[in-house]
Amino acid sequence: MPAPETLAGRYELRGLLGHGGMGDVYDGWDLRLGRPVAVKVLRSDLAAAADIRLRFESEARTAATINHPNVVAVYDSGEDGGRPFIVMERLPGRTLADEIAEAPVSPDRVRAVLADVLSALSAAHAAGVLHRDIKPGNVLFSTAGSVKVTDFGIAKTAESNQTATGEVLGTVAYLSPDRIEGKPAGVTDDLYAVGVMGYEMVAGFRPFAGDNILSVARAILQHDATPLRALSPSADPMLVGTIERAMAPDHVARFPDAESMRRALLVQPMHPPSAPPVPAAVPPATRAFTSPIPPSAAYAAQAAPAPATRSRRRPLVAAGLAAAAIVAVVAGILAVSLGSDSSDAPATTPSTTSASTSGLTQLAPAPVTTATVPTTSTTAAAPAPTEPAPPVVEVPADTGNDKQKEKEKENKPGNGNGNGEKKNDN
Repeated sequence: MPAPETLAGRYELRGLLGHGGMGDVYDGWDLRLGRPVAVKVLRSDLAAAADIRLRFESEARTAATINHPNVVAVYDSGEDGGRPFIVMERLPGRTLADEIAEAPVSPDRVRAVLADVLSALSAAHAAGVLHRDIKPGNVLFSTAGSVKVTDFGIAKTAESNQTATGEVLGTVAYLSPDRIEGKPAGVTDDLYAVGVMGYEMVAGFRPFAGDNILSVARAILQHDATPLRALSPSADPMLVGTIERAMAPDHVARFPDAESMRRALLVQPMHPPSAPPVPAAVPPATRAFTSPIPPSAAYAAQAAPAPATRSRRRPLVAAGLAAAAIVAVVAGILAVSLGSDSSDAPATTPSTTSASTSGLTQLAPAPVTTATVPTTSTTAAAPAPTEPAPPVVEVPADTGNDKQKEKEKENKPGNGNGNGEKKNDN
């Protein structure tokens, strides 16, 4: 029997959006609040089953208790014409199954989507709710792109009767070995489904395949999934390790809770070592040296500049040479002057002045490196190296001759034999 066009006189049904495990989802409009909604109506062929009806009503109550941004919000529930319905948040309709069908999902996208799903499951498990039907078809995206988990509490018993549809096959493909063996569902079963969903996002296909539900279930129980590193060698080892741990056949080896798996999923990605990055050129750090750096061979081969001490000696050497030249000239002049004076003096007449000048005539030129001229005279000082020597004032050597002449004048007139004329007082 088709659903009425308006439920409870308030929710107008405009079109079919999809099929769920126990009901059909319609595009609805809330006439009272004037907003779009999604209305899930229990299928008519299941409405008579008491247990299915009870679970459908329980779904509305449990989902309404989970207030989380990654969980589809439940606005209302009711019954019309003997058929229960649930009013939920209206989403555009794009699911993770649509995204996987387009192409394999990037590792960053895998992390982001699975982290939001685990965040929703963490809130649900804290509220005592097990989803039991995690699969890409139940992961929706809002208009802003955020993850929204839907269909809490859907029983899989009713779904097992639909062996010809892909929906039933898809549901069995995400069941854990414990669930297939009929063991009670637990937290790790939801995490196993998240791992299978992550495997499909990375590889682009499900880890276990088969022609029907039984062959898929047998593959889950008897075979191990192909390692993701064998399918995608460039896959991040941390991401692959998290997914494969969640898919461990033994529930003890899986993550204990959703938050632990989420933390492991968000660990810093590790890149394969096949192509190590080339380090950027970094300028060498500046270092302070306490001793001079030895020159390189090329620098040492060049002509070295003259030492600084040599350049400082040049003015001193030039000054010494100039002083020596001046001393030599003065000594030469003195020698010539003294030589001419001593020719007038008698050889037998001693003189202190002639002795001193004869000492000066024996002076040799000063060495080039000597700034002063030594002398053997005790009466004359050596000239300064930077100034010309003062002229030597000499006492004429013929002073004794003048006194002799004055005596001869007193004895004149003589007789011509060299004796003076004797004065006769008489």
